[in-house]
Amino acid sequence: MVFSPRTHLESVPDNIPISEFMLNEKYGRVPHGQSRDPYTCGLTGKTYSSQEMVDRVDFITRGLRKELGWVASSGSEWDKTAVVFSLNTIDTMMLFWAVHQLEGVVAPASSSYSANELKHQLLDCHAKVLFTCLPLLPIALDAAAKAGLSKEQIYLIDVPQEILGGTKPPSELKSISQIAEAGNSLPPAEPVQWGPGEAARRTAFLCYSSGTSGLPKGVMITHRNVIANILQTTAFEQDYRDAQPQPANGLYTEIGQCLLPQSHIYSLVVVCHSGTYRGDQTVVLPKFDMSSYLTSIHRFKITSLFLVPPVIINMMRNQKLCAKYDLSSVKSIFSGAAPLALELANDFLKIYPDVSIRLAYGLTETTCVVSSSHPHDIWLGSSGSLFPGVEARIISADGQEITAYNTPGELLVRSPSVALGYLSNEKATKETFQDGWMRTGDEAVVRVSPSGTEHIFIVDRIKELIKVKGLQVAPAELEAHLLAHPDVADCAVVGVPDDTAGEVPKAIIVKSPSASLDDEAAIRVISKFVQDNKARHKWLKGGIRFVDDIPKSPSGKILRRFIRDQEKELRRKAGAKI
Repeated sequence: MVFSPRTHLESVPDNIPISEFMLNEKYGRVPHGQSRDPYTCGLTGKTYSSQEMVDRVDFITRGLRKELGWVASSGSEWDKTAVVFSLNTIDTMMLFWAVHQLEGVVAPASSSYSANELKHQLLDCHAKVLFTCLPLLPIALDAAAKAGLSKEQIYLIDVPQEILGGTKPPSELKSISQIAEAGNSLPPAEPVQWGPGEAARRTAFLCYSSGTSGLPKGVMITHRNVIANILQTTAFEQDYRDAQPQPANGLYTEIGQCLLPQSHIYSLVVVCHSGTYRGDQTVVLPKFDMSSYLTSIHRFKITSLFLVPPVIINMMRNQKLCAKYDLSSVKSIFSGAAPLALELANDFLKIYPDVSIRLAYGLTETTCVVSSSHPHDIWLGSSGSLFPGVEARIISADGQEITAYNTPGELLVRSPSVALGYLSNEKATKETFQDGWMRTGDEAVVRVSPSGTEHIFIVDRIKELIKVKGLQVAPAELEAHLLAHPDVADCAVVGVPDDTAGEVPKAIIVKSPSASLDDEAAIRVISKFVQDNKARHKWLKGGIRFVDDIPKSPSGKILRRFIRDQEKELRRKAGAKI
């Protein structure tokens, strides 16, 4: 059975680059004269108007054409691959679109990368140039040297002086501002001229997915993929926006916050592309800092927050600090990239009852959003309804099609936003992208909400399910339950080997600052809490280990592979059978 969305998606342009779609009013974006300033620095207040954004992209394009010798309609996009390793900036999107105007590929790199991780990406995508920022320059220089890039291939993106601490940039490295200034006096670059279907064949972004094992894989995301997800987002929420009180210019727009790394698909597409297309303002913070995060909400009257669960947890732990700021402008929170425990969501709403919490589900391989909570149909715990143009199937472990509600299986999706595949990895591409469908690797169920609409519930990662004597245990379910215990501040559940059951659940726990019990007593109390509420095969028979922090990615995902490796090493040192 194919599950379909309730909202129709109009045709998706397939003959223009993302830059043209985002900047040219011809393709449906909110007119520049009626848009809010698209990007504003949350630290300094520096901002660009919508028209200034258009001009800056043009000037950067001209400057890069002269600086790098890149010309549109000349050579393959893979001859013009730019890796961007930077903190968030208000220039980042404009740099991306300038590369697209020259028919190049942008490969965003996580700002949390080590030199060796960045080296892997530089080599994997055969980077021709590296853009970075001053705070990350030492890592960038180390990685570039290991990958064989010279200093002449490295450029700087401007960041606020507030985070530089007086550090001055090396005079031999050019900045984006210098390139844009030079481009102001250069002739216009050649326009991109594509035929039908070319936007669906050309890679725009090479976004690296952490996956569940091995080194990150480069996901080839086309121009049409991104355009499709922007249009899907717009169509999904259009009725809600149309119903809002309209200002004098006749258009309802919002003020969002870009806190999450612009290298991550969630921030890249949902926050920095979809918002701009719809005329919203995005307040950009270089990285997460609790004080600047709260200050920017207070100062700019932010209405929409795009978060991951760790930030929400941080807010709940720091209510005294949060109370010092006026957060009343916030009307909605989007939570994605990792599961949000139902108990945590309910606790948040007790403190902020006027804020709606909307959940979303997506992957790098689907160019972000597959399903989302509609503003008028929020069902906490659900990942919302399918986006327009997205179809879904649920497949059992033995490959049978599941047609009933409330029956778990692997989620497969088909959408114009599904990526081409993985760069130079035919095996992984064939395993994941099959007959037009993308295998997500996530276990899901479809349920009907009280309003009568179909919702997607993500149960867990297929490869992360713990098998206890043939019975499945979803780590996310146990984690949500543990977080409801007052002595648990954060946690992760993994499977560990067991002689009789094959494997059993083990909890890695960060104790709450208010916890008064010693470790042995806390283990007894928390274990009993699970035993009193969960089936026997879900009991923590693998034990409990207390830690100071749960290893997580920048987007908030639990690094279970890292935790499993830790457990394996602990067992090895203890002389246990592995």
